[in-house]
Amino acid sequence: MSPPVPPVGAAPAPPAPPAAPPPRRRGRLLVALAGVLVLVLAVAGLAVLRPGPVARLLGGEATPSGATAAPPEPDPPVVLAGPDGNAPLPTDAGIRAALEPLVGAAALGDRVNVSVADVATGEALYGKGPDAPTVPASVTKLATGVAVLAARGPAYRIPTRAVAGPNPGEVVLVGGGDPTLAVDKNGFYPGAARLDDLAAQVRDALGGTAPTKVIVDSSLFTGPVFEPGWDADIPTGGFGAAITALMTDGARKDPALARRTAEETNHAAERVPQPDLTAGRQFAKLLGLTGGAAQVTRGAAPTAGGSGSAGPAPGTELGKVESLPVIRLVDIMISDSDNVIAEVMARQVALAKGKPGSFAGGAAATDEVLGELGLPAGEISLADGSGLSRTNRISPSLLTDLITLAGNGSHPELAAIFGGLPVGGWSGTLDERYRAAATAAGAGVVRAKTGTLTGVNAIAGTVLTADGRLLTFAVLTDRTQGSLDETRQALDRITAALAGCGCR
Repeated sequence: MSPPVPPVGAAPAPPAPPAAPPPRRRGRLLVALAGVLVLVLAVAGLAVLRPGPVARLLGGEATPSGATAAPPEPDPPVVLAGPDGNAPLPTDAGIRAALEPLVGAAALGDRVNVSVADVATGEALYGKGPDAPTVPASVTKLATGVAVLAARGPAYRIPTRAVAGPNPGEVVLVGGGDPTLAVDKNGFYPGAARLDDLAAQVRDALGGTAPTKVIVDSSLFTGPVFEPGWDADIPTGGFGAAITALMTDGARKDPALARRTAEETNHAAERVPQPDLTAGRQFAKLLGLTGGAAQVTRGAAPTAGGSGSAGPAPGTELGKVESLPVIRLVDIMISDSDNVIAEVMARQVALAKGKPGSFAGGAAATDEVLGELGLPAGEISLADGSGLSRTNRISPSLLTDLITLAGNGSHPELAAIFGGLPVGGWSGTLDERYRAAATAAGAGVVRAKTGTLTGVNAIAGTVLTADGRLLTFAVLTDRTQGSLDETRQALDRITAALAGCGCR
């Protein structure tokens, strides 16, 4: 397994001592990931949990009463410790010899753009159209993650507030853009802020004044709620949602069902059409309002000041809850390829840079932040933060530059980008990959974000070579026509070739 490279001058992490594998997959994982967790915890001071579907992050593995226990899963591949600081650098000729027979595979189509570089030095080792703008699909989330970590910082939390409305008993629910906000303890995202906690604060703040109405203020986000470049089935297919500044459970209609579905099939979940009003109705119910739709309307929070005839003055804060820290939101976004979180993260970048909280604002702000980090911002053109838009373009070399910057210790706050990267043959979108004989060398040592749209397949991340050298790679294809399995196998052969050779 390849964690980010420690800062210059830091000692490499010692390899984990060998141990007999416990029967439970989760137990082996926690031991094997120790090298990565130590670094990320040191950088962020926050817990980073196992990549994979969010519903599994905090357990849920016990067998229900009366149910038959499932047979134990086969042991996952061994995940290696950190890179060897003394490992030799692969040569350009060695990398070329390993990859040239593979990048022309028919399953990859007629447009395959590749970049490979060394993380420690930033030296480019191989390129095939490395600077060519290519449709990145969900690999876009790497750029979004780096941008929000730089603009907001790993510890930033997104507030959801309630303030007194213009008339006694009216409560304004003000969305701050937390996509993980839950109604109660049964929310989709473990550890999320909760509306029932906020409702309790509001009742205390109102004292003897009974709630009469909920006004929903989701004006922090502007512009269209769906990106025009999204495929027609995205709004209805469950992989995306209407992006509003107030929502619960990522706009999922039934978070409990969505959680079971994510665990069992990784399918998309049905989303509500108006996430902000849905959240307002949920909040109204928690406040004891059970009347018609007239008790929940959209509106703007009044400016604080003055005094009310009864109860708190209009605009007075009645309560506030805060999201998981950005480091955790980025982790979930990458490990689960959560498109809704990605779109909200892009808007957080926009707000941090003083731009509108919209698709266009997020794209412009991401470009600005990457430029400030010294990355070639001219090689990225975005329409959204998730990668659902087919109008997005990113060059492979920008991705390897970005990963190198996050991993070389020059910007410690960016190292959090690695916490959610799926591990080959082990977790997330790479859980079932790198299991065939032709790609087995990549199991446990490839950590990468994948991207998939019809005709578009991409992968970008890090790989530990047989010599212990940490490389970064990006392989983007946007004219594939074969089966998805064949294309993924062809991509995996490329990264497995890097894993299996010293390339000298």
